[in-house]
Amino acid sequence: MSATSPSAGREGPRAVTTAVPARLDRLPWSRWHWTIVIGLGTVWILDGLEVTVVGNIAGRLSEEGSGLPITSAQVTGVAAAVYVAGACLGALVFGWMTERFGRKKLFIITLGVYLGATAMTAFSFETWWFFLFRFLTGFGIGGEYAAINSAIDELIPSKYRGRVDLIINGSFWLGAIGGSLLSIVMLDTDIFPVNIGWRLTFGFGVVLGLVILLVRRNVPESPRWLIIHGRQDEAEELVDEAERQVRDQHGGGELEAPAGEITIHQRGMVTFGEVGRTVFSTYRKRAALGLALFVGQAFLYNAITFGFGAILTTFFDVPTGSTGYYFAVIAAGNFLGPLLLGHLFDSVGRRVMITTTYVGSGLLLFGTAYLFDQGHLNATTMTACWCVVLFLASAGASSAYLTVSEIFPMETRAMAIAFFYAIGTAAGGISGPLIFAKLTESGVVGDTVLAFQIGAGLMCAAGLVAAAFAVKAERRSLEDIAAPLSTAKR
Repeated sequence: MSATSPSAGREGPRAVTTAVPARLDRLPWSRWHWTIVIGLGTVWILDGLEVTVVGNIAGRLSEEGSGLPITSAQVTGVAAAVYVAGACLGALVFGWMTERFGRKKLFIITLGVYLGATAMTAFSFETWWFFLFRFLTGFGIGGEYAAINSAIDELIPSKYRGRVDLIINGSFWLGAIGGSLLSIVMLDTDIFPVNIGWRLTFGFGVVLGLVILLVRRNVPESPRWLIIHGRQDEAEELVDEAERQVRDQHGGGELEAPAGEITIHQRGMVTFGEVGRTVFSTYRKRAALGLALFVGQAFLYNAITFGFGAILTTFFDVPTGSTGYYFAVIAAGNFLGPLLLGHLFDSVGRRVMITTTYVGSGLLLFGTAYLFDQGHLNATTMTACWCVVLFLASAGASSAYLTVSEIFPMETRAMAIAFFYAIGTAAGGISGPLIFAKLTESGVVGDTVLAFQIGAGLMCAAGLVAAAFAVKAERRSLEDIAAPLSTAKR
């Protein structure tokens, strides 16, 4: 239980000694943890569904009779960039709110924003309307990244944190598989009219989001956040209940003793100035690492995710209604990467695995670009190459979110995630789709090869930064990796 310093009260913020972080970290895996994973992690499925559906229906939206006066390039270029711009802004706005009002309130609000905007996208009859609600959908998704990654890492035991975080972020690709297969059905004009199928696709995302919202109501607030903000009694009660559930599931035996206590000065909201000084002065090398990882993966993924369908139709004459089959295959490869490699980030270690996945995927992408340039690939073999590239790249990209979530102090965690997501995604996620759409639209093989090479180069460069600056965070408590700003000196 927590102990309060005698000097607390009118003289200043209370000093509280608590074992809450250590108690959470030593818990064995249980149904309580599965509730967190399902309630929070499933939102990445929504993001994957969103991004994939829009990429796959680009051709259909631009067809005469779709009910929306828009070109394929506008869907894969402008609409994609607008979506990502919304996500960047949403991450910053909701990241700040997450630090101020708590994880739980915000991961309910952000999902609500997503649901409303997606529903309104289905009613698009003008291009500006489509762009507006793609922006607002991204705004909600961006907020999810900040609120949820911080909550997950603060609730999951340290020995499982790496693999769980990677698999959750990698579940984006389960949504991508669903979006690919769903688009095949919805784009079949024998089943749905040209102007109806794509609208129903967005409606399906709303239904899935409502189901997730029902599950999410049972996910607790982060006890770590509660401690920092003067609500230690609530934090203790939450952990007491978690321990009770774990003991009941594991036969009622005693849990191992927590590794130790931490003493902090409870405080209110940190200022943007404090966040900036902490991230860019105290942890300069870690900031460079976060930026490198996010820029590399954001350019590669946002460019290719939004543009893969266009590559298939432009260079291999694949019908728009069939691109979903190919994308479902590479999406499966993407999910298998974090699923099969995730445990190595906890055992072999962060530095080795982040470096390997980034550099390895970059080199493989250079090889794919060469084969494509030489005319050795068709739609099937191109897809196979992408499966291999993205098997590694997906684990690396997921580790970017894990990294920035665990290497900065607790009080700055949500804002750090938001900042690096926004900057990295703005650099690669906005410019990537715009550049890539332009290059693939030209129909010139050399232009698309250049886009591949840029993405590959950035991934390799990020991997080299990780080799130099990655933090040994495996199996360590968050407080040990980066001491809270409010830690009391004893």
